[in-house]
Amino acid sequence: MSRPPSDSAPDSTGPPDRQTLRLLERHLTSDSLVAETAFDPDSYEPRLLKAFLDMERYPESVSTARLDIRWFTMGDFTFHYVEDHDDGSQWECRWDRHPNTHNARLHFHQPPAANDITDLELPSLHPLEVYSTVLTAIEQRLEDLWSQ
Repeated sequence: MSRPPSDSAPDSTGPPDRQTLRLLERHLTSDSLVAETAFDPDSYEPRLLKAFLDMERYPESVSTARLDIRWFTMGDFTFHYVEDHDDGSQWECRWDRHPNTHNARLHFHQPPAANDITDLELPSLHPLEVYSTVLTAIEQRLEDLWSQ
């Protein structure tokens, strides 16, 4: 795992943090919400970690759901949650930490289209704490879907 993030880091994400991606993959494979994981392009040089979520947990109106994760050596990351619905629509949101011109380095792309962006504060930027925050939000989304 790379060094702890700092907001004084340069305007670069650095290369993918393979060790952190593998750590997150180990946690995802033990989560009951996750059906399958895959690295892109492969497990030897991973740049992206995909978690395909268990569709048995979703209402029938949701055809697919996945979480795409990127983690970089400078402590930057992207957790992109995407649902595809039977009517052709998508519901998505994203937790990001990276250099940009639109918001603070740490920000959130709000659902349903991830177009509206707000600055974000998290209690910790440790990968497992960010992971826990994101998975808790996805569990809440599931509860909301079933209550509709």
